[in-house]
Amino acid sequence: MKRYRPHIFAVIALAIVLAGGWHNSLRHALADLRFAWQSRQASGDIVVIAIDASSIDRIGVWPWPRLLHAELLRQLQKADVQDIALDVDFSTPSDAASDRNFAEALQSAGGSVVLPSFQQPRTDRTTLHVNRPLPQFAEHSWPALVNVEVGPDGLVRRYPFGEKLDGKFVPAMAAVLAGQYDEKRTPFLIDFSIRTAGIPKVSFADVLRGDPATLQKLQGKKVVVGGTALELGDRFSVPNGAIVSGPVLQTLAAESLLQNRALQWTSQIVTLTGLALLALLMLFSWRRLSAGKRVALLAATSVALETGALALQAAFPLILDTSLFQIAIIVYIAAIALDEIDIRDLLGRVAESRFQRVAMSLGDGLICTDSNYLITVWNPGATAIFGYLPQEMIGRPFDEICARDADTPAFSVRDAAALAAGTVIEFDARRSDGEVFPVEASFSGWQGTDGFQFGAILRDISVRKREAERIRYLAEHDTLTGLINRNTLHAKLEAKIAKAGADGRKVALLVIGIDGFQQVNDMLGHASGDLVLRAISERLMEVMPATGLIARLSGDEFAIAVPANAIGQNVSRFAGQIGAGFDEPLLVGTRHLRVRVSIGAAVFPSDGRTAAELLGNSHMALSRAKATRRGGHVLFEDSIRRELETRLTLEAELALAAERNEFELFYQPQIQLADGRLIGAEALIRWRHPERGLVSPGEFMPVVNTSPISERIAEWVLETACAKAAAWERAGQKLRIGVNLSPSQLQSGDLASSVAQALARTGLSPTSLELEVTEDILLHDEQSALNTFLKIQALGVRLVFDDFGTGFASLSYLKKFPLDGLKIDRSFVLGLLVNPDDAAIVSSTIGLSKQLGLSVIAEGIEDRATADFLIRMGCEEGQGYFFGRPMPASEFEAKFLTAPAAAEVA
Repeated sequence: MKRYRPHIFAVIALAIVLAGGWHNSLRHALADLRFAWQSRQASGDIVVIAIDASSIDRIGVWPWPRLLHAELLRQLQKADVQDIALDVDFSTPSDAASDRNFAEALQSAGGSVVLPSFQQPRTDRTTLHVNRPLPQFAEHSWPALVNVEVGPDGLVRRYPFGEKLDGKFVPAMAAVLAGQYDEKRTPFLIDFSIRTAGIPKVSFADVLRGDPATLQKLQGKKVVVGGTALELGDRFSVPNGAIVSGPVLQTLAAESLLQNRALQWTSQIVTLTGLALLALLMLFSWRRLSAGKRVALLAATSVALETGALALQAAFPLILDTSLFQIAIIVYIAAIALDEIDIRDLLGRVAESRFQRVAMSLGDGLICTDSNYLITVWNPGATAIFGYLPQEMIGRPFDEICARDADTPAFSVRDAAALAAGTVIEFDARRSDGEVFPVEASFSGWQGTDGFQFGAILRDISVRKREAERIRYLAEHDTLTGLINRNTLHAKLEAKIAKAGADGRKVALLVIGIDGFQQVNDMLGHASGDLVLRAISERLMEVMPATGLIARLSGDEFAIAVPANAIGQNVSRFAGQIGAGFDEPLLVGTRHLRVRVSIGAAVFPSDGRTAAELLGNSHMALSRAKATRRGGHVLFEDSIRRELETRLTLEAELALAAERNEFELFYQPQIQLADGRLIGAEALIRWRHPERGLVSPGEFMPVVNTSPISERIAEWVLETACAKAAAWERAGQKLRIGVNLSPSQLQSGDLASSVAQALARTGLSPTSLELEVTEDILLHDEQSALNTFLKIQALGVRLVFDDFGTGFASLSYLKKFPLDGLKIDRSFVLGLLVNPDDAAIVSSTIGLSKQLGLSVIAEGIEDRATADFLIRMGCEEGQGYFFGRPMPASEFEAKFLTAPAAAEVA
């Protein structure tokens, strides 16, 4: 049986190749090589008239009218050509005149023209559609099929003699040109040793213009007319990497027929006979010749086969299929090699060599042991991890690298014997210097030639562990202060709440905000601001009970969560202790700073039953503390939430009011005190609520000034006031109109531009507009405010300081900012006659304004005596209920802008 094993192996291999059809690729490749090694010249009897790029450019239009094809036929008749094959689609009509002209040209050609028919898939892809020449063309021409077969490899090799279309045989174009269109003949293989470069070609345009030299080349020839330009897409891939156009492919097929080169494969009987002879040759020589001589014999046979196939193909239209011979020869050579090699020993050596290369190149540590767990392999990766050299560890127990506790190994390789192969575990190992570190190991076992063996791939994960711990720390802590962050506080607070709820105890959450921290950053820089935050966190740590949590929530906010019993159940007192802890200045570098904090507190379960509720309520209490008592603390109450809800409701109503145009401007007169003459009016916004009626500005303006619609409403006030004053101005009543600015207008950065646009749109004189600013507007960015005011004054608009005397830095602002006047606050004017202090302040303000060149107007004048007293003090202008309350524009016009009304005021 061993004697016949190579031959059985060859038969099985050939059967597999035949079943899979894998020999076809080799068969075609060998045939293509023979085409490349031979060279045949074209007969020259067939000329290609090329519709090339040059012709398309010269004619200048595409697709061409059939008049051109008709003219081409007439020129070809002059050249006395034999047959004309047009590889052009004539299956659809064009304009009637062109079709009639072309039909006449066909008739004149006397039946020497071949027109193409072809099949193409319909849109449903399930059936074929036959394209034929139009009937008026077909009756004066010969039909020919131009379809070609594209092989599985995308190449065209075979060509048919024709095909039945609708039950009628139609010859192929090349068969018509060669005069060989027997219906019974099978498709043939085109001879691609015929060089396409030798096929004569002329340009369509040259024939069309009747070039004598071109027509001379065509005399007595057969011609194929078709597209060769790349853009026409009529291209086919053929053997040896060549791409030819459709007309050239038809010409190659016709040349193959004319030269008796319609190639066919040799029969299967030849192939089977040859294989049988090869098998007999191998049976005879297998034990008589050495392996080397047998290989040489097979190589010589292979060369002889290909030489004979080349000679046969050159002499006759036959292609010898040598693919199975060559595959059988390769199989026999492989069988010889296998017969001479000890496969088991070779595979063992290969596996061992490969294992050694892999083991020594691994970056991870690789340790192998025998069945007694004594180390047999120790690679460089293990040396890098543990610090031991291979000679120090070979033969020693694996467990010596495991960390021990009280002489008992924490982990033993015996523990890994029970694990599934590839299981990854972690354990503590020890380096040669005694350092204990974590390793990750994957163990496996196998049956080797020397018994059962174990292997472990180990990786030092100490760096990964440290990085993971660092990432976890960064995820849970604030990097600046080292305190836990908001997310960690939330999780730990939930745990405290759960525990306190089970024990029936309370948990207090205090949120601490730093007052004026932005000013610290602005004055000292962010580096000093960071030092302040660290100092604050350290001071909070001093007062925090051991059972409490302290966290940094955001830039200038901290939080303390503590069981209520740890602070004596008195949250207010604990908050006071925290605030008192900041009475002493903080040491920030070399500087001592005083910092105040505001505190908001909420208690579980009365103020919230979850961490999120406690945090939200504590923040509400903090907002109240910052708004009402900076430096103090506020305990959460339901009223705080109700006020917030009321504010949110009011904000929504205000936004809706702006959309519904429910706001209205009232006007309060401003009088020249000396003669009672009307000099201006202050525009004051009112809200005419559809249900509540007229809403006081004191109720809704504080919300407007801190809500997103502030700027929108402020721009509406400015535009409306300017429009009304401009209307009065055009009516001959030039008045000064006063408009209060909001903080949002100054913060937007384009207030000067808005003022200029309002003046331009309404046509109001700039000198008639007076903008009133308050101290809170100037607190945000003094330099930006100064730049804006200078631009506004450049427009000619007046700037007046409103509520003068009520702020903290009013006198400094008189020096810093370009102002045109002051408005004395009504709080000083109301007590002017009975309070000497108010009188002194008013008198000083009037004197100061005159020295600075500023106008003065007193607000809140409610009787004649106050007006007279102000006149004696030197005050020039005033407004108040004595002269008129704020009133709608129509009422203001009726009362003050008519002649009798003006006299009444005087």
